[in-house]
Amino acid sequence: MTMRATIGLLGVLAMAWFVTSPATAHAYADGTLTPSSHRDGQQDFDFEIGSWKTQVKRLVHPLSGSHAWATYEGTSVVRKIWDGRANLVELEADGPSGHLELLSLRLYNPDAHQWSLNVASSKGGALGVPTVGGFSNGRGEFVDQEIFNGRAILVRFVISDIKPDSCHFEQAFSADGGKTWEVNWIATDTRMTSS
Repeated sequence: MTMRATIGLLGVLAMAWFVTSPATAHAYADGTLTPSSHRDGQQDFDFEIGSWKTQVKRLVHPLSGSHAWATYEGTSVVRKIWDGRANLVELEADGPSGHLELLSLRLYNPDAHQWSLNVASSKGGALGVPTVGGFSNGRGEFVDQEIFNGRAILVRFVISDIKPDSCHFEQAFSADGGKTWEVNWIATDTRMTSS
């Protein structure tokens, strides 16, 4: 199978998974699936506006069989922009493996009722492939398809355990069309209180 055919197949699988995921589909009594009723998700990230202490674990060599993790501690600042139709996250953290500086521009598409999460690092200087999705039942799930070390993979980003003063983030890669996932980024944020 050629790389283009493989990428195309993975794209179809990713979209099939996304369309039929609980966050975006509704099952009727006869078992058929249709897109969920469109709700306005523009306020979905409002819980995160503010300043946070962040603890990050990063798998050093994803999809290699390695189990070496790097740990970091720092801060995340989340600002609402465009009257809530977007927000900007600035994460800065340090650990034994070095310094992280990440920026995430999250954009809400009111026609699709979905968010795109666009991330850049200070080392790369460019936005990566956006993960796209939304929230359902207090959990955000976002997915994309990209090339990693020369092969097409799926990327899933999940926001869970959302509380007024804490939340949890995980990113995972799949090299087999979503059959299995390897978590490679775990972050726990705790809200900073002003003194």
